[in-house]
Amino acid sequence: MAKSTSKSLVIVESPAKARTISKFLGSGYQVEASVGHVRDLPGGTKDIPKKYKKEPWAYLGVNVEKDFEPVYIVPADKKKQVDKLKDALKEADSLYLATDEDREGEAISWHLYELLKPSVPVHRLVFHEITKDAIEHALETPREIDDGLVRAQETRRILDRLYGYDVSQLLWRKVGPGLSAGRVQSVAVRLIVQRERERIAFHDATYWDLEAIFTTKDGDSLPATLSLVSGRKIPSGKDFDPDTGKLINPELLQMDEQAARDLAQRLQGTDFQVTKVEVKPFVERPKAPFTTSTLQQEANRKLGMTARRCMQAAQRLYENGYITYMRTDSTTLSKEAVGAARDLVRTEYGEQFLHDSVRTYKGKVKNAQEAHEAIRPAGTPFRVPAAVQSELDRDQFRLFELIWKRTVACQMADAKKQRISVTIEGGDCTFTASGTSILFEGFLRAYVEGSDDPEAELADKERLLPSVVETDPLSVADMDPKSHTTQPPARFSEASLTRTLEEKGIGRPSTYASIIETIQKRDYVYKKGSALVPSWTAFSVIRLMETHFESLVDYDFTAQMEDFLDTISRQEAEALEYLKGFYFGDEEGLDFPADHKAAVGLKKRLEEKIEEIDPRVTAMFSLGFPTEGEHREEVFVRVGKYGPFLEQGDRKASILDGMAPDEMTLEKAMELFEAAAREDEPLGVHPETGKNVYIKAGRFGQYIQLGEKDDEEKRNQSIPKSIAPEDVNFEIACKLLELPRNLGNNPENDQPIMAHDGRYGPYVKCEKETRSLPAGMSPLEVTFDEAIELLKQPKTRGRAAPKEPIVKFEKKSPVTDQEVKILEGRFGPYATDGETNASIPRGTNAKEVTFEAALDLLAERAAKGPSKKKKKKKAVKKKKAAKKKTAKKKTVKKKAAKKATKKKGIIKKS
Repeated sequence: MAKSTSKSLVIVESPAKARTISKFLGSGYQVEASVGHVRDLPGGTKDIPKKYKKEPWAYLGVNVEKDFEPVYIVPADKKKQVDKLKDALKEADSLYLATDEDREGEAISWHLYELLKPSVPVHRLVFHEITKDAIEHALETPREIDDGLVRAQETRRILDRLYGYDVSQLLWRKVGPGLSAGRVQSVAVRLIVQRERERIAFHDATYWDLEAIFTTKDGDSLPATLSLVSGRKIPSGKDFDPDTGKLINPELLQMDEQAARDLAQRLQGTDFQVTKVEVKPFVERPKAPFTTSTLQQEANRKLGMTARRCMQAAQRLYENGYITYMRTDSTTLSKEAVGAARDLVRTEYGEQFLHDSVRTYKGKVKNAQEAHEAIRPAGTPFRVPAAVQSELDRDQFRLFELIWKRTVACQMADAKKQRISVTIEGGDCTFTASGTSILFEGFLRAYVEGSDDPEAELADKERLLPSVVETDPLSVADMDPKSHTTQPPARFSEASLTRTLEEKGIGRPSTYASIIETIQKRDYVYKKGSALVPSWTAFSVIRLMETHFESLVDYDFTAQMEDFLDTISRQEAEALEYLKGFYFGDEEGLDFPADHKAAVGLKKRLEEKIEEIDPRVTAMFSLGFPTEGEHREEVFVRVGKYGPFLEQGDRKASILDGMAPDEMTLEKAMELFEAAAREDEPLGVHPETGKNVYIKAGRFGQYIQLGEKDDEEKRNQSIPKSIAPEDVNFEIACKLLELPRNLGNNPENDQPIMAHDGRYGPYVKCEKETRSLPAGMSPLEVTFDEAIELLKQPKTRGRAAPKEPIVKFEKKSPVTDQEVKILEGRFGPYATDGETNASIPRGTNAKEVTFEAALDLLAERAAKGPSKKKKKKKAVKKKKAAKKKTAKKKTVKKKAAKKATKKKGIIKKS
């Protein structure tokens, strides 16, 4: 009897995860990847199956008339992979579904089961880390697919589709094309807009105090700050009302500059002494191990990573067996992990740095979708960062090191510190000095939150004061008046937005990266440094939502929706009643708690609002009425089809891109109106062309225009960044219009050298060779000799010649048997194996991509199939009828035969 060669088929999400798991399984297993979801709701009406296309709900992909039944399809780019899995299953004697252990992973397993329709035994494998022990344990303890998690994910998907598709269509009609709404996305935008409103409403206040340097009897310097004058306290920023800029308590002493200088002068000859010294010891305890949210926050603060970049690196680390599952709300560690962390404290830092007992951390651990453990290094014992550095790219290594340090630090001893406060009196004034010293570093030796260099941060955390005791005399070395201005509330960064969303219970940390990315893609938000700044379009959308759909952007309601999804995952509630209330309202007599607001009645409300909403009102934001000058009408910011602009009666002016809403004051608006008015007045008449020369203002700044607006031959020239627009006079404008400027012929090839000002700044060019001008060098002033010298220098950017590979690996691709290389492309670095090209994720250092990581990227790209290229339409010349018969006879016959066969209904699939 022949020996069976069948294998067990194991399906995971990604090729990287498949390859890692394969290392721990024997020849009796075949591991394949689904490459994410294999089924989903249709992306649009074009993807809807033909039998549903005429249904009124077809655009949703959800049958709202039949218990919100979803219509699932296999996306076109997944059909090839699904066929591959089906073929693999035919040869298998059992199926193991080993997708991630959260809701999305559970849903993928369920969809695979529904799609593949296996006739062999099916097992659900779950594991928190990809190590040999974890995989073997999962094989020994398989379970069934968790219906509660699947239903929760499906309800979430349906809810997001109803919200997103219907509300987005309203925004297209009332605000502008290409906009979108979302259950969590819209609330995140509202948070950012609300913070900007607070900044706009903010009134700053200025106050003065004194910063003194005293000298002790031993000659040491003691810095101190004025706190009291004649018993009246000097205010700090928190003592001012942000809405008015006035002191909340009028009993405090608010000094102006003159009062501060007079006081400083009066105190110069005063005798001072120490009247009080307080020493207060305190301890600082280590933070809990990382959850998804805290990892994103720390990676943003400490490593400068966006949420997306952080999660991409974490995904790679998990799939390749370096860390445990990275989507978790839990701060718990297993006994084995705690033991491994404590062992490392002993070996790496010493017994004195180990906490005397096992530390445990409790967090919000009520949701069935969360993983069992916090994020930590995989396996036991933990591998030290130095041992894995050569295997990881820069982002992955820095994130692994961060996770390693945080995990080890959580079992370390408390940091012991002391805070010293010194009170100094003289005349009628009181000064205070404070300092902090570290008595024992404890966990700070390994990990300081928010810092990439613990040793440097420890030094910054200490402020040492000289040794003084009560009654010690002090002399004044310096008395310096200092001005302070209160600051508006800080804008959200990715880290602070993530923290706020989590605190309010809005969305899931695993989705924050995609949400932050989406609101930037939709131009609701842009970055200014690390700050998230809302656009005027965001203001318009949020005003519409708050006015007409308040519950949809209500923080509590959104958190309640999340809680309800959790109850579904725990099989404590049914989804249908909730969906009916959300979409159709309470007209069917549904029973909802009074404070729950679940009965939104979205469908009916949208129908009512479509006529009620006036887009002109929604898109107008008043800046007030001018009190001086000729024009006294109300000034508005208007959000138009092509972006925001200023409007005052018949006057209009552009708003520069990148100008934050809180910068758009009434005074600034009047300046822009005046600048726009000056646009109609020419600077002069060009001596060569006889045309008027203007300075104009557009979305991207001011520029020079030669000729009238309707002149077909008019010419525009940008103003280089090195020249301030207000400094541009007629002479400079004419010189700018001469660009590109001929500097003379290059002696090497007798070709002209031209000075240009381009999109990326000024540069010189000779034939195909270009070189950027150094900072401060103007294209109007660069000389022939300077240009020659620049052209002789090696080219640092551009595509003048084929570049050497960034990385060339010694091993060949196991798929194509060709070299695997990392090359520099037009849109950034990419990996190639001779047949497939895969982009390197943004933010990843291409030089540090490993061979394994390159194969992962190539496998994922290959699984998606070839990119669709638009076919160029060839211009076909009309031919005489007589010649048609002889052109490509075989092709014509084939087409005709195929057409005839199709009509008869007997065409077969190839």
